[in-house]
This record gives sequence, C-alpha cells and structure tokens, in this order.
Amino acid sequence: MMLRSAKNDIAHALGRSGAAVLLGLGVLLCGQVSTPAAAPAADNADAKDAAEGVAGRVGKLIRITQPISVDESERVKQFVRRVLDKTRAETGADPVLIFEFRVPPKQEEYSDTDFSVALGLARFLAGERVGRALTVAYVPESIRGHAVLVALACQEIMMPAEAEFGPVGLAPGQIGNIERSAYAEIAEQRKAIPSKLLALWLLDPSLPVLRVETDISAKYVLEEDLEALSRERTITSDPQPLSELVSGPPGQLTGDEARRLDLVGYLPDTPEKAAEVLELPPEAMEEDPSLVRRWKPVRVNLEGPITANMVRQTQNVIKEAIETRGVNFVCLWIDSPGGAPEESISGMADFLAGLDPGKVRTVAYIPSEARSDAALLALACDQVVMHPDAKLGGAEATRLSPEEIEYARQSIRNPDGPWRARSWSTLVAMIDPKLEVFHCTRPGEEGYFCDEELEELQAEDPDKPKWEKGLQITTAGETLSIGGDRALEYGLADHTVADLDEFRQLYGLGRDELPVLEPGWADFLIDALASPGVSALLLMIAFVALYAELHAPGIGIGGFVATVCFLLFFWGHYLGGAATALEITLFVAGVACLLLEIFVIPGFGIFGLGGGCLVLVSLILASQTFVFPHNQLQVDQLQSSLMTIAGAGVGIVAAAVLLRRWLPKAPLLNRMMLQPPEGEEAETISHRESLLDLEDFVGSRGVTTTQLTPSGKARFGTMLVDVITDGDVVARGSEIEVVEVHGNRVVVREVVGSG
Repeated sequence: MMLRSAKNDIAHALGRSGAAVLLGLGVLLCGQVSTPAAAPAADNADAKDAAEGVAGRVGKLIRITQPISVDESERVKQFVRRVLDKTRAETGADPVLIFEFRVPPKQEEYSDTDFSVALGLARFLAGERVGRALTVAYVPESIRGHAVLVALACQEIMMPAEAEFGPVGLAPGQIGNIERSAYAEIAEQRKAIPSKLLALWLLDPSLPVLRVETDISAKYVLEEDLEALSRERTITSDPQPLSELVSGPPGQLTGDEARRLDLVGYLPDTPEKAAEVLELPPEAMEEDPSLVRRWKPVRVNLEGPITANMVRQTQNVIKEAIETRGVNFVCLWIDSPGGAPEESISGMADFLAGLDPGKVRTVAYIPSEARSDAALLALACDQVVMHPDAKLGGAEATRLSPEEIEYARQSIRNPDGPWRARSWSTLVAMIDPKLEVFHCTRPGEEGYFCDEELEELQAEDPDKPKWEKGLQITTAGETLSIGGDRALEYGLADHTVADLDEFRQLYGLGRDELPVLEPGWADFLIDALASPGVSALLLMIAFVALYAELHAPGIGIGGFVATVCFLLFFWGHYLGGAATALEITLFVAGVACLLLEIFVIPGFGIFGLGGGCLVLVSLILASQTFVFPHNQLQVDQLQSSLMTIAGAGVGIVAAAVLLRRWLPKAPLLNRMMLQPPEGEEAETISHRESLLDLEDFVGSRGVTTTQLTPSGKARFGTMLVDVITDGDVVARGSEIEVVEVHGNRVVVREVVGSG
C-alpha cells in the first residue's frame, strides 16, 4: 500500500494531531514525500496502482475561474452535490473533490473575489454536506484575493514549486473583525494548515507572527505569546518572523515556501503527478462535462473555408445567444480546410479566448476535418472532441505562404494568446511542413517538442532531468495531420465520439438540447449583397445609370441610382469583412480623377486612365480579403472577383449600346437622353465641320444648343459647331464666346451676365 494510504489510516486511528506528528517523522525518515519524484521506490504492483489509481476510488475535478463570481460559486456547489450524490449512490464511498483554481486568459492582473461569495463557498466546502469527502485545492499557476479563503477550506492544497499562493491583497484599514473571524473559522474547521495564525497572516501580513521549532513540532505564535509557549514547550530554534521567510511581496508564497511553512503538502508540477499523489487515474484531472453544470447549449456550424464573413457571422450569433438567451455552452461544429490564418486567429481564436470561461464553455466538435488554421481555431476552444477518423491539422487543400506561416507561428507562441497552455511545437507543425517534432521523455513526463522548444524547456528548468529525444512524429516536407485517437495521445483532443448522439451523452445533453444557431436576416442580406451575382448586378446598374446621367442634362435619376448601387456594393462587402477603408478610399480617389478628366482638365487622359484603374482595383479588392493570393483558396477567390468584374463589364457595354439606341426614342424617357443626329442631318453636319475653316473664329459669339459638360454643341448664326469649355459646365441656351481654336477644337467660355 502506498505511503499516503498508510498515513490516512493512521490519521483516522490516532486523530489529526497524532497524524501530523507521524507525518513529520515520515518526512524525516522517507525523504521528500511532497513530490512524486522524491517518493520512496515502490515495487511493481505499487507502481501500477499509483499509475492507474486505487480500485474503486473516484476523483472528480472542476476548474474555478478567478475572480469567483456568484454564478461560479453556485456552479461549484452544484458540481459538488452532483458528484457526492452520484458517487455515494454508485459506490457507497466518498469521492475525491479536486478544485483547480484557474487564472483568466490574458489577465495576469484580475479583480478580487467578493468576500461574501468566497466565505459562502468556503463554508459550504467545509460543512456537513461535503462530509468526509477529500477536498483538494490544486493551484497550477496562482491564487490571490479572497479565493485564498476557498483554498483554505479544502483538506489538501497542492501546487507546483514555482506557483504563487496569495496575497489576499487587502490594506490594513480594509481588514475588519468579520474578515479575521472568517479566516480563523475556516482554518480551524478544516485544519488544512497547522495554525489559524498562518491563515490570519495571509490575510494581514503585518501581524507579528513567528515560526519556531519545538521539541515536538513547528509552532506559529505571536510575538507577545512567545514567552508563554517557551514555558509549555522546549524551543529548539530561534524564532523567525514569517515576513523574513518569504521572498515575494508580503502575504505571497511560492509553492516551495508554502511547503516549508506546512501550508502545502505536495508539489506536483503536472496534473498527472497530482493524480498519482492522490492515487487516482490521470483522467481524474479532467473535468467530467456532464457534472459541471446545467447547460444551455447551442451549436454553430463552421463549414468550408474560413472567411471574414463567416467569422463575423459566427461572432455575432454567439454574442447574441450569450447576451439575450443566457447560453453557457457553445459547440463549434468545424468541418473546414482552413485557408485564412488572419481570420482564424485574430478573428475567431482570439474571440473565443476572450469569452469568460467561468460563464461560457466552448467545445470544438470535429466530425470530419479541421485542417491548417482551422485546427488552430478548434484548439482555441476549452475542449476538443473528435470523431476517431477525423483529421486535425495538415494542409491538403491549402498551402500557406511563408508570411502566413510566420504570422501563425508568432501568434501560437504569444504567451498571452489562446494557446499559451499548450506545447507550441505540435501546433506550428500543423501549418509548417519544415518543422520537425519529436516524442520526448524524462522521468515521469512525456511531451512532443521541436529542437527549439526543447532547448527552451531545458533552459527554464536547468536543475531538472534533461528531456530525452525519441521518435520523430512529423514527416519531412509535410504538415502534421493526426486522427482523433492520436490527437488524444498527443494531448490535443479531450474526447473522441462516434457521432453527435455520443457527443450529447458526453456532456449530459438531451436529444433536442443542441439547437443550431442560424444567421439573422441582416446576415442573409449582407451575404446576398456580397455574393458574386448580386455584386455584378449592382455594378452593372451603377455604371449604366452613370452613363445615362452623363448623356442627360442636369443631375437626375441616373446619378441617384448610381450612388445607391455603389453604396450597397461597398456596404455589403464592408460588413462582410472584405472591403476596408483602403478600398473605399481608392474608389473615391478614382472617381475624383475621372471627374477631373471630364470637367477640369479634359484631353490629356492621364487622370482618366489613372482614375479608371483605381476604380477597377478598388472593386476587385473589395471582393476579397487579400491583396495578392498566397494559396489555392485565395487564387480561387481572386478568379471569382475577376469574373464578377468581367461579368459586370460585359453587362455594362451591352446595356450602354441598348440605351444609346433605345432610350432617345422611348416615350416619356426620350427627354432623359439627347438624340444624336441621324441620316442626312448627321452627314450634313459632318460635311460642314470637315470643310469649316475656324482660324478666324476667335471672338465669335453664339448660343449653346446642349449643355456643355464640358463639351457639347453651340450655334453660331446658321452653323452648328462642336465646342468645349475649359472645364466649366455651361447650361443649354447660354451665350458663349470663342476664346481659342486648335484645328477643329473650339474652346469657348460663357459670357458673364448673358443669363
């Protein structure tokens, strides 16, 4: 039987104080039992029991996010009640309840837990309802604020040597008798620490608490009580103020320091070692989803290539479901080849990591594939569930560019990013075919690392045993792609299920408890406006209306229709995530250049050609999320953008020809467009203009017969002549004067006051 089981038996037989004495002697005789690596060697049977857990012993874990809210407290209580009722009914024994205190993602500094919430949860854990069940506070990173009180309510506290415990962080003026009484009450009730004075010192580090060694054990006393203790016990060492025994801020302890002060019993540096110490199987350190809470679940489908529009829609429907429907369980059904790292990472993964894990559980379900950057999106969720034959990672349909790979690599390695708790080697290997990853081991641990990460790990813990590099799990020149079973082995997936029914059973959901969220009418409208067919139609109508406007007097219905169509085109693509300020700016600049060419500086063509190119480029870029394609998916999207513009261009030319022939003759509409001269009239005008000598025409005055915008026609006596202004628009019927003549080019200006 393992040492810990023997200690428990002795503790029940002799009481808590006797057990503490024998435990101290056991430490001296057996060495550092606080860590699995220092435990005495066991025979093969004992080692097997330690690895697989004691038969019949049940352990269940729940993660508690700090600061602890009212909802989080109720969730923990509900979990404890369910585990106690289920375990006692099935086995007749008490379970091991493990509470893992989690630091919020991207929040190294987080607000404090409300004192009343912490006290209520601490009293519940130390109360009669929990009874003889073993409660364990597991602190993998840090715990602070009044969450410390909840940890003190547990019978055991475990944390790695470098983790941090405390401080509570209250100023002396904020500490009242109620807080002092509460910390003393919990410390006395659970006996997780050797003295209530240690608990009070964690609350108020200004207390003059001393640690002294006596002939029996270590004691904690106030300075004023030291003399009284010396009369009762033999003091064998100099008294040491607690403030001198810690290296960090007042009231904050590292795992090592907490172990020396008898606050922490064990220093496991991995969850697996914590399970070994508790004589539980490794899976006991994972949450049982069906016991954690009463879910209000929804499902969101991410199918096909990841796009900006898909990301926007997914974010909107998830936000709406959480805020208005109280949803606390989001299943992302992912069946995607990836292909857009910026959208998957900056758009979706960061969004998922930003959700409060204490209020919303996100689970990625992969029935078929989550390739390339879609795999990163899935791994940003709280948990990953796969079909055994599904594929995670790899790039069969998409090959990312070196720039995209480097962007994804930096995002994965970001210490504040969604993947900070994972080994970055396997994640990068899913998108980078050049990275080599190996199966590495050292006593009691295994992992999957590349050479660079292996060197980083060795540098971080130079005193620990070195990692031994084993078999390579990647293939040269190929990205890492793994099935569901291997994903479990590599620690990338949490569960495998055969179908959706098993998924529901895993999380305790009924058959009708996973409704699919669909985009709203606004999303459908945006999708429709951004679709290639509607986009081409809008552009065709806009340019045809503009063509009609340029051939009609004044500013009328053509200009209005063109403006509305262009606004709808850019609005749909902007909300869809494709059009940005760049595309809109290019379009406005292009239109401005065209107007300059037509009305201000006609004849040179530079502004006209440049403006046309700017408009064309802006329309193409507004239809896609990139400038230059880097993979096959982007090449396909570029082809679609070009086909949309080309289709609109063909439609514009055809419509312009029809308008030129039909509109001047159409009833009621013929006033919208000037009818060009035809037949004998056209031949006569052409003949006159070809024979006309205009050299002495400067200074002649006439009347415009059409609006000059800036070109048009004017009558000089009996002659009808094509004229042009310097850029000004001259209304029909205005008096004009010839100022320059260059061959057949007659430049005129309006006679001021001609009205």
